[in-house]
Amino acid sequence: MSVDKDQYIITKEPFYEVQGNEVALYEAAYESRLPVMIKGPTGCGKSRFIEHMAWKLGKPLITVACNEDMTASDLVGRYLLDANGTRWLDGPLTTAARIGAICYLDEIVEARQDTTVIIHPLTDHRRTLPLDKKGELIEAHSDFQLVISYNPGYQSLMKDLKQSTKQRFTGLDFDYPDTKVEASIVTKEAGIDEATATKLVKIAHTARHLKGHGLDEGISTRLLVYAATLINKGIEAKAACKMALVTPITDDKDIRSTLVHSIDTIFG
Repeated sequence: MSVDKDQYIITKEPFYEVQGNEVALYEAAYESRLPVMIKGPTGCGKSRFIEHMAWKLGKPLITVACNEDMTASDLVGRYLLDANGTRWLDGPLTTAARIGAICYLDEIVEARQDTTVIIHPLTDHRRTLPLDKKGELIEAHSDFQLVISYNPGYQSLMKDLKQSTKQRFTGLDFDYPDTKVEASIVTKEAGIDEATATKLVKIAHTARHLKGHGLDEGISTRLLVYAATLINKGIEAKAACKMALVTPITDDKDIRSTLVHSIDTIFG
């Protein structure tokens, strides 16, 4: 059964604030169909960047949110039973390889290592995907590219990529933007004034300094946009910040107290 690739085309430009030479680097990698690994903290814009690049290049994008229960069959496909017997259903990775989409495996380290091994033949000169259950070897479409992402801050012995996987990819490091750029992003995303956006970024910086000292992860740009959106809806700034910037990231009373004090100081 043929797949309508237009359903995976991003028709509206996703907002993305360029921070350096990441666009040129990615375009060069795509031109040669090199696989790309994007590393960075949660909510810093990794997924938005890939959406923006897929739109910019006019290529279909298939995104997979990886998790620890994901099996190889979830990626490549499986046989299903229906009224007429059995039929094969392609998984997202197989679909992307067939139609020439960018396949984005988000938070790849969440997947089991025995699952991630199946991507190896797609990341070297072979550019193939074996469907063992079906007895088929797919040669990836000339437009196909594989992109993965993960958060190095959550690396552990149990959750890290094997070197045999890492060394199949080129890499881009992402981080939270500098103050001015991040304030501009929050302003444009949520439609609030720049002065309020700058105050929100200052709060985020307080939280990011606590990473490794009570916090597993700092306040993300995504959460700043959430807080700004609440403020834009008429919610009082301190209440919006507590809802979007404090409650989601920690249950520790001392850390919460520190963040609330920062909010009270910055917003007066």
